[in-house]
Amino acid sequence: MLSIGGPQSLGSHFTVLRVIPLSVASSIQLLLKAKGLYSCIFLAIHLGRPTQVGQSLPLFGFWVLFYRVKKLLGSSLHSLLKKPMSSMLIGSFPRPCSSSLHSDDWRTVNFKLGHSLDVLGSYVPAQSSRNGAERSCAVSFQRHLVKHHVRGIHEGYTFYKGGEKIIVVNAASGQPLESESGASASKSTGKLAVNAIDAFYRFSRPHTVIGTALSIVSVSLLAVEKLSDFSPLFFTGVLEAVVAALLMNIYIVGLNQLSDIEIDKVNKPYLPLASGEYSVGTGVGIITSFAIMSFLVGWIAGSWPLFWALFVSFVLGTAYSIDLPLLRWKRFAMVAAMCILAVRAVIVQIAFYMHMQTFVYRRPAVFSRPLIFATAFMSFFSVVIALFKDIPDIEGDRIFGIRSFSVRLGQKRVFWICIGLLQMAYAAAISVGAISSCLWSKVITVLGHVVLASILWTRAKSVDLNSKAAITSFYMFIWKLFYAEYFLIPLVR
Repeated sequence: MLSIGGPQSLGSHFTVLRVIPLSVASSIQLLLKAKGLYSCIFLAIHLGRPTQVGQSLPLFGFWVLFYRVKKLLGSSLHSLLKKPMSSMLIGSFPRPCSSSLHSDDWRTVNFKLGHSLDVLGSYVPAQSSRNGAERSCAVSFQRHLVKHHVRGIHEGYTFYKGGEKIIVVNAASGQPLESESGASASKSTGKLAVNAIDAFYRFSRPHTVIGTALSIVSVSLLAVEKLSDFSPLFFTGVLEAVVAALLMNIYIVGLNQLSDIEIDKVNKPYLPLASGEYSVGTGVGIITSFAIMSFLVGWIAGSWPLFWALFVSFVLGTAYSIDLPLLRWKRFAMVAAMCILAVRAVIVQIAFYMHMQTFVYRRPAVFSRPLIFATAFMSFFSVVIALFKDIPDIEGDRIFGIRSFSVRLGQKRVFWICIGLLQMAYAAAISVGAISSCLWSKVITVLGHVVLASILWTRAKSVDLNSKAAITSFYMFIWKLFYAEYFLIPLVR
């Protein structure tokens, strides 16, 4: 349904009529208030620790923060719905002399184009008869407005009013155009929603989100010793860890983008902060809210291994990116690589394993053979990711004084160093699998890593190192190998 807005002055001689899709705006507001899925998730976390008390207030605080984030992400939808561009401009007319206005009277507006529109009480009549007879006025239609905002004017339209509803009817066919206008408004709103989701998707750096989620689930499986360990307690513990880590992950990658806006305009202009889709204020609001929510989840869960994993990740992620004295460690190639190694190789493997082993299952801390393998293997992989991520960004890093290994040693040399490190890691994994006492684990570990090493070598030889697109594509391929490894790690016995 369309509701018509009152006349709005554009100066002393023009009046415009706007049609605003109120039902669409209301639908968006209701959509932004919907929290059903997240309520289910965090209610499960909250109820997963029934022995803990006094957590209603922090849980309520979490909802307040969560709703604020959703309002930040949806603010573009609200603002765009309120802009004149989201309204339908019907016409602009010279303003005649003023007189009293009756909303139930019909007005006839004659256009110089040779057609007429019957309009309901939107314009002031030039003359009024003493006996209250129907009043009318002739006006000159502004062609430049008609061209862009009124379709089919040569056919003629009639406006009917019923209560708060305005129906536009084609004078020739008698068919209402309300459904067409509503469909157009819905399509525009849908496009805005898709654009908002896409911007946040790019802001979150989805390849890191996927890697974080897979790594935590994989490492959590290392703590499973028997089939009965797959209990509701296990799934609650994994859910706590994944949700808290993903919130912290978005804080870390978001802070990096806020600190690198000018660099990303050269290296990654498609990111929402670099492209201008997000303002600095929006970015700060998102990462602050996500960091607080991450710590709240860790505190509500009551797991010290989980909380310390979040805290150390927060400290290292902040020191890596933020431009403050003695910080912004990404400027120093070796220190930057150590930060990534500490988070991806050590914290993810050991801290989240301890979360499951000591907090969820209440077992003593044990550094098992699979855990040691996972930590060692991912140390190689983390160094490779730290080195390779700078290869496509060499142009911007060189301009802004980031002394990465790619800037110092050259793209080609760093590329083949990364390939060599990965091949060494795969060779070590094959050796570990070969000496396994479990037959099925031996077969899967050896064959799996042989296949991955072969694919890596074949793909590496075909990369055009002079093409940024080719290097970026290969970097994302390395992340896919990273994902694949986490499917193999739980099978190492």
